[in-house]
Amino acid sequence: MMSQRFDAVVVGAGQAGPALAMRLGQSGRKVAVIERKLVGGTCVNTGCIPTKAMVASAYVAHMGRRAADYGVGSGDGVSVDMPRVWKRTRQISERSRSNVENWLAGMANVTLLRGHARFESPRSMRVDDALIEADAFFLNVGGRAVAPDFPGVDTVPYLTNVGIMDLQELPQHLVIVGGSYIGLEFGQMFRRFGARVSIVERSERLLPREDPDVSAAVVDILQQEGIALHLGAECIELMGRAGEVGVVARCADPRMEVRGSHLLLAVGRRPNTDALGLDKAGVALDEHGYIIVDDQCRTAVDGIWAMGDCNGKGAFTHTAYNDYEIVAANLLDDEPRRISDRIPAYALFIDPPLARVGLTEQDAVRQGHDVRVGVRPMSRVGRAIERGETLGFMKVVVDAGTGQLLGAAILGASGDEAIHCLLDVMYARAPYRTVTHAVHIHPTIAELLPTTLQDLRAPT
Repeated sequence: MMSQRFDAVVVGAGQAGPALAMRLGQSGRKVAVIERKLVGGTCVNTGCIPTKAMVASAYVAHMGRRAADYGVGSGDGVSVDMPRVWKRTRQISERSRSNVENWLAGMANVTLLRGHARFESPRSMRVDDALIEADAFFLNVGGRAVAPDFPGVDTVPYLTNVGIMDLQELPQHLVIVGGSYIGLEFGQMFRRFGARVSIVERSERLLPREDPDVSAAVVDILQQEGIALHLGAECIELMGRAGEVGVVARCADPRMEVRGSHLLLAVGRRPNTDALGLDKAGVALDEHGYIIVDDQCRTAVDGIWAMGDCNGKGAFTHTAYNDYEIVAANLLDDEPRRISDRIPAYALFIDPPLARVGLTEQDAVRQGHDVRVGVRPMSRVGRAIERGETLGFMKVVVDAGTGQLLGAAILGASGDEAIHCLLDVMYARAPYRTVTHAVHIHPTIAELLPTTLQDLRAPT
């Protein structure tokens, strides 16, 4: 049996792993990066990069159909070549993965090992036939789609967020179970490609963690594009065979049944922690399988850290990368950064996108803040009018007593970029008047943020 000794081992080459490996190698440590599948993790291979490439293709198809609105001829109409969409998406994803591989290959003191890693003890892991020993282990193993225990799930063919990106034919009717971020992005995307789309969601409204006005606006956007929404779908069962699938919600009132040609299950994810031998290292998991960590990504076992999706502290590429920054700051820079300093921020990449930072209005009220809210429809934003993209609105939430920005939502064109104006002010702990006194560039989406904050009112 071959044995190798390293100063540090990084398990998983997703968003946090390679960046941390580089810093550790630069510090003079001998580092191993272990990857069992594809370098780059979910984001590069099956998540952000390929899905947003597909969203871009769907956006072009949508705007092509609207060309006459802008005085532009569209010829014989718009057609979507799904094999070419697939090829473009794959090329972008593979190029990104190759870039990460080349980056790793050029790192000083870093070795990439291929294989599945399992702990043998708190200071050793087995990778195939090799025993790897080290004083420090950094887990960046990510997560995967959940297969729910619906009746029929073992016999009815279905797709996950991974499998649906391998489709090179357009579904006649795509049925999606799950009305959250993955389901909504794929739903709008395939509707714009030309498929019929039905979304089945067990909650009484889409995006139940968002404020009701945000959820209602998203519903309106999707329904305007012809997407069928089935809400309050309890007691879901699956039926059918390839090309003829069905979803039944027996507890819905009235009973709900949706049939289609393809089925996408988008009902959540689970961490890849069940085959790491964590029990042999003494690393504890919570009831959902996430590795329990402290405010600096440390497990209770000295010398073992967990970053990214597997620690349950965030489910986004940007939070995974921030985990790396926190670990590196504390371990290498003597800078006490913490997970709890992070302000929640994320986006739903439908069109127009929904960007969210901080607290929702309902959460701010629930926490006892003296809330003031400012709202401006995108139909009153000059840049949105010029672009012919006036759906949605801006919404800001402020504490009247302290003048602090508590949160914001921008559902509208370029909202995923403009929101950072507010996020940076929140990190600076500056009062909201910092924004109202700023002079923004005209004509932009962000120039109306000061105006929105100048018209604050108590919630009704």
